[in-house]
Parts: sequence; C-alpha cells; structure tokens
Amino acid sequence: MHATITDIFRYPVKSMKGHGLSSALLTKRGIPGDRAWALKDELRGGIKGGKRFPELLSMTPVFTSEPDEENISPTVSITLQDGKVVSSTDKDINAVLSSAVGSPVSLWPILPENQLEHYLRPPMDENVDVEAYYREIFARNPDEPLPDVSLFPEEVLKYESPPGSYFDAFPILVMSKASLIHLNKAAASAGGHSNFDVRRFRPNILLDLFDMEANDFPENEWMGRRAKIGNAVIKFEMPCPRCVITTHGFDDLPKDPKIMRHLVKENGGNLGAYVSIVTPGSFNTGDIIEFLD
Repeated sequence: MHATITDIFRYPVKSMKGHGLSSALLTKRGIPGDRAWALKDELRGGIKGGKRFPELLSMTPVFTSEPDEENISPTVSITLQDGKVVSSTDKDINAVLSSAVGSPVSLWPILPENQLEHYLRPPMDENVDVEAYYREIFARNPDEPLPDVSLFPEEVLKYESPPGSYFDAFPILVMSKASLIHLNKAAASAGGHSNFDVRRFRPNILLDLFDMEANDFPENEWMGRRAKIGNAVIKFEMPCPRCVITTHGFDDLPKDPKIMRHLVKENGGNLGAYVSIVTPGSFNTGDIIEFLD
C-alpha cells in the first residue's frame, strides 16, 4: 500500500476552525499548538467543545506566535462569526465568548497534567437517562448501535480529556481520502445531498492512497500497527467513533443529521483512526507512511 500525507491540520482552540501546516513536530502529546486552548462550561462544568457549543465551529483562531514544546499555548486571536476579532489576552474575553455561545464560559490554555481537577468530568445527574444521553452525544437513533466506550482510554471516562491536553482520546486523528470518497458516493447513490467534507471531521493527518485494491475504509485495517511518518513513529490505536459535531452546520456546510445515518450504515458510525506517538519526531506533507509491522 502506498499512502502519502497530503494535508496536516492543527486546531488552536478545541472545536474552532483549523489551519493547514506544511510540516509539523510530533510529541507524545501530539502536534504542539493542537487544541492548545479550550472553553470551560461555567454553567454545567467541565471542558466542552462543539458538542455543547456548536457556535465554536464558525470561529477562526490564529496564534500570534508559533507554538513549541516549551510554549504550547501562545496567545491566540479569535475571529467570531460576526467578524469581531478578540484575543485571549483581552480582559473581557470570557464575557465576549459567553455572549457568542449563549452561555457562561471561560477560555483556558492547557494546564499541567497534575492539575486534575481542571480536567474532571462533572458528575452526571442521577436522574439522567444514560443511554439517551449517549445517543444525543453520538447522534444515534434508537435502532442504531452506540459506540463501545470501553475502547477509550480509561482516563477519559473520568476526565474530559487526558490531563495535560484537550484532545478527546488520543493525540492524533488520521483519515484517508478514500473513506471520504466512498461516503460521498454512498450518499449520492442513496439519492441524498450529504457532503462528506473533510472540515466536518477535523483530522490532523489526511492521507491519499494509490492502491486500487484498498478497502473503502482502509484505516479500519491498521489498528494495532505501527508506522513511520517522517522520522516519527505512530501506532494506530482504535477507530474514531463519530459524534453529533459532524452533523452541525457551519460556513457553507448545512446542518445534516443524515451524515450520521450514512456513517452508521457504511462503517458502524466510525471514520478515521486515533493514533498514539511511539517515537516523537517531525514529518511533512508529501511524506509516505511506512508500516513497520
């Protein structure tokens, strides 16, 4: 199999827009500057993103200086949906963001991993229907299977994100263009207009495969394997179960619940692969992934 890195994406603020990179460093915590900031829900508690505040998807963050291993959360400016530009250093930044999402929130840089209280999930109300809660989060109909949450790292069942980071489960998400092409064809053949645009799915690494025998979802076959990208080594850990955020509308993409219907039908609701970092290093667009086992 011949797989080439066509795109590298970084997302300065959790659930806000990302931007492309031509090269990147890979550390044990992923790409420096990726999900460097996040919003805390001051009403319900916990670090929250687009599942709770879909308005974030329309906001554009830009770093004022390049992140590195020592400065992982540099100052970020944010262009709101109405065009207003604010900065993480503004005294009223929390009030402005709260107004923009319609609920009290505060903006936080990544805190050290020993500050566990910051990352804790708020306790669930004992009256909450747990199954209904997960069906809402993962946008699943009553007749559709829920993801197996036991596959996630144990720490993210207790914390909103692995302490010391703001990513959901693993530091890097890899996707192939082949999967997006298959889903768009499946949606078209079903007579629908769903657009499986890469922006909906927020990968860090997008691959192009040049093997005509490749599976429709080639990432599914890589779990447990190690691969070299540039001079770094990654390990494919688990398929990425998709959630309601993929169905939200932003920019020119409309709200589309059928996105999840197609995902469930075609691939059990999964798209892409979560990976961990075995050996830190650097990589570039145009690099070829070399599987090591």
